[in-house]
Parts: sequence; C-alpha cells; structure tokens
Amino acid sequence: MPTTTQTTVPILDVEDLDVTFATETGAVPAVRGVSLQVRPGETLALVGESGSGKSTIALAAMGLLAPNATPSGRAAVGGTDVVGASEPSLAALRGRTVSMVFQEPATALDPLTRIGAQIAEVIRNHRQVTAADAAREAVDLLRRVGIPDPEQRASAFPFQLSGGQRQRVVIAMAIANEPRLLIADEPTTALDVTVQAEILELLRRLAVDTGTGVLLVTHNMGVVADFADRVAVMLHGEIVETGSVEDVLLRPEHEYTKRLLAAVPRLLVADPDRPAPVPDDPSTVGRDGTPPVVDLRDVGVAFGRGRRAVQALAGVDIRVHAGETVGLVGESGSGKSTAARVALGLVLPTSGTVALFGQDLRRTRGRARRALQGGIGVVLQDPVASLDARMAVGECIAEPLRVHRRGMGGAERDRLVAEALDAVRLPRALAGRAPRELSGGQRQRVSLARALVLGPKLLVADEPTSALDVSVQEAVLEVITDLQHDLGFACLFVSHDLAVVQHFAARVVVMRGGRIEEQGPTGRTLLHPETDYTRRLLAAVPVPDPVLQRRRRSERQAALAAGSGGPVPGERA
Repeated sequence: MPTTTQTTVPILDVEDLDVTFATETGAVPAVRGVSLQVRPGETLALVGESGSGKSTIALAAMGLLAPNATPSGRAAVGGTDVVGASEPSLAALRGRTVSMVFQEPATALDPLTRIGAQIAEVIRNHRQVTAADAAREAVDLLRRVGIPDPEQRASAFPFQLSGGQRQRVVIAMAIANEPRLLIADEPTTALDVTVQAEILELLRRLAVDTGTGVLLVTHNMGVVADFADRVAVMLHGEIVETGSVEDVLLRPEHEYTKRLLAAVPRLLVADPDRPAPVPDDPSTVGRDGTPPVVDLRDVGVAFGRGRRAVQALAGVDIRVHAGETVGLVGESGSGKSTAARVALGLVLPTSGTVALFGQDLRRTRGRARRALQGGIGVVLQDPVASLDARMAVGECIAEPLRVHRRGMGGAERDRLVAEALDAVRLPRALAGRAPRELSGGQRQRVSLARALVLGPKLLVADEPTSALDVSVQEAVLEVITDLQHDLGFACLFVSHDLAVVQHFAARVVVMRGGRIEEQGPTGRTLLHPETDYTRRLLAAVPVPDPVLQRRRRSERQAALAAGSGGPVPGERA
C-alpha cells in the first residue's frame, strides 16, 4: 500500500468523539473521547472486544447511529462534519464520498431484487446516468470484484449466490461511485480463508489504484496483519493504544493489547528443518464397541431433479464418537454445512445411510425421531437469525425445554436457564433482556446456552465463533471444551478457521466440491497435508505477524502466478 505523509489531509478526521445511548436503565456511554484519522490510500484497523465501541465509531462516521444515540465532538468525512449534519447532507455524502461494507451481506441486500438492479440503483442514486448505462456498469463492477459470469449473475437473486459472492456484491455496491473513504465492518468474518484472501486483495487494489482510505473494523488479527497500515485498539469505548501495524502487533505496550494478542489462535505449520511432531491419535475413541454418535456412510445429496440437479455431496463418510470433536473444513460450497444438516436429519440423503446414536434415521418417525432430536444441540453462525427477537433471552434459552421437556415446571426451567447462563459465562441478569440489547459475542453465547440447556449427546456447531472477537472466541471454545469433558457429548464443528480447528478438534475432515478431500488426526492432516488443496487452504490463512504475513502473501501470490497454487514454505506462525 502507498506510504502517506503526515501532511496529507485526512479523509476521516474524528476528534474527541463521545456517543451515549439512552436506555430504559439510563444513559450508557459507548464511545468516550475518541480521536483518530484516516488518510487517502491508508488503512486504519479498529480492533477490540465486542462492545468496545468499534462499530459505533463506524456508524457515527456514516451518520447511521440509532435514534437513541447522542453524539458529540467531531467526525468529519471529506471536510463535512457528520455530527449534527442534516439528513440531505448525509444522503449526499453516503455512497459518494463514504461507503460501508457491512458484516452481514445477507442483511445488506434486498432478497427480492436482482443483484444487477441493486447495484444499478446505487449508481443512479448519485449520478445522472440512464438505466441501460447503470445496468452495464453494474455488470462491469461484478466483473471487477471477481464474480464469475457477471452478465448472468446480475440477473440472480442474493439467495442464489454463495456467502463469498454476496460479500463481493456488497463491495461492488460500496465502490460503485468511487468513494474516498470505505468503512469495512468485519468484511471477511463469514468467509473461508481462500475467499478472504481474495477479498483482502480486492480491497488492497482499491486503495492502491484509487487512493481510497479504509477504516477496517475487525477482530481478526491475521486480517489486520495482512491489510492494515495502522492499528487503534479500543477498550470500553476508549482508544488505549495506537500505532503502526508492526508496533502494535509485534511490540504492544498496553496490557489489554497483550492479552488480546495472547488469545489469538495461531496456526502451527510444519517446519521442514525440524523433526515432525508426533500427531495426536484419537483412534482409541470408540474402541469400546459403542456405535458412533454420528455415522454417515457413502452419503450422497442432490438438490433438484434431472438436468438441473446439483450434486451437493457424493460418497461422504464421517463418523463422530462420544466425547470426540471432529472439525469439518473447506471452502464455501464444499458441502460442509450440507453434511452437518444431513447429520441433524434436516436434509435427506439421496444415497447412503445416516445413523444417529446408533439408530438409522430413515426408520425413525414421530416420537422416536423427536427423542433423537432432543439429544442434539445446535449453534448456528448467525445468532441474530437463530434467536427470536420477540422473546427475552431467558425465553430463548428455555424454548428447547418447553419443546422437549413439556412436563417441567417453571421453577425448574428458570434454574436450568440460570445454570446455562453461568456455563457460558454470562450474567444471569441478562435473562430478562432482549437479544437486540446484547453485543454479537453475547448473543452467540446465548445461542450456545440454548444449545446446551438440554444436556445434549451431540453438539453441531456451524461456524459458531466466526463472528466473535478473539478473547470471546477463546472463552466460548473453553466453555465448549469444559462442558464436553463434563458431559461427554460429541461435537461436529464446522468452521473455515483452520487455526481454531487445529487447536480444538481431535480429527479433521477436509471437504471440496461435495467430496472428502482428506481426513485424519488434526496433527497429521493440518501439519502434514497429503493434498495440494489442503496445502493451499493452509497457505491462505493470514497470521497475526505483519512481517511474516507479507512474506507469506508474496510467496502465495508467486505460487499462484506460476500456476502451481502450491503452499507457502513451512513456518511456525
């Protein structure tokens, strides 16, 4: 990225910004005395735990704070002070001078409008162009952000695209009018590592080619190391440390920054100059003769019929035993989530067999099937979608008890809800609050409490930590590990975070195109992979060391340019 001088006029200039939210329990300060700047062509990463005020600053810079928020101080974009600006002034600013890439592309896109029309609308809102010209420009933008077959994809609806493709569409909309400032709020959270690397390269080219300044809000320290020029660390609404990416990540001064970096799961990569470590061996699991908790044998799944049928899974064999954690990894569209849904009985296989707790799912009906489902806990990627916004937190957690323990009294339910909140390290007082009043990390822990309240024999976790900051992620994984040790449940863990899987799972299954690429003990498979595909996945993982990450990126790009797609040489990241 280009080097900027201190004399360059900032595109974003925040000075002594305060933001206070009015709640039923009184005023809550979210941001206190924050000052920061972003210059053209520069990326400033804003990091910190959930609730630290990162997203509040991003929304304040866009003039998108909620009605119950009271800002004071200064937040100027392109010389216009957003604080106190009129709505017409803000409307002229948004999308033209400043644009935002939101964390959840599914919520940023209109599900009933075709992709091309949504991009064209953004163009015509700010420029006098014909509908035909806007449509052609929308296709060009899709091509620019790397969407395959952009002419056809322009006529697709959001649900017809993968998560990575939807995020590219959101970026296309954000850059449609060549903004001078791009605010990216967790732009790679839900993406697999290879798509994440491509999105970061896209944003990097944007900053270099057009001089766009970027405010990056993220909890992923690998992304920070890979993309940012400077870093500002937030705690309780205040900036506690700021500096160059090398200084903050390699030479942190504040104790909070040190704790934050210590919580980052670091991918271990085999060093060819050192003896290979002895891989873990979970093969003793299940040797006592007990059947697997989950047993998928030669499973195939096809969606649709005839020529339009899509083969989502083919010849998949996965077994998970009691007390064992199996990680399911692969790129978007590899079949990870489909395999997990087959294990849950939510998707019927077109071939093969599926057994749950030793019982063939095809032969279970009615009460027997509900009894099997009562032994399963599920944690989904998006807690906003999995929690009923009309219920209080305590009611959300208690819902599985009402469905599967119908004879249980209210006092007993309340006790189990309180114990579930304790288990996921949340205050019991949150039981009476609405999910919208919680941070993203708190909502995900509520989802975990809801999944564990029945004392399940199987926990299926589909990207349960992708939206969490590193310290909360560490706490959630510790909770799952401790409870698994106490309760002995099996865990099928679907994730794109290979570092988390490496530290958390005993075995790993690598999927590609609906098939199993390779599987085995985590220590062997992720340290000494047998296939080029797994090696490419590992090479795409960003590490929280800016010097090392720059070298890994250049080596990866050289390998891709050479057409090998080979791995980055081994290091301990």
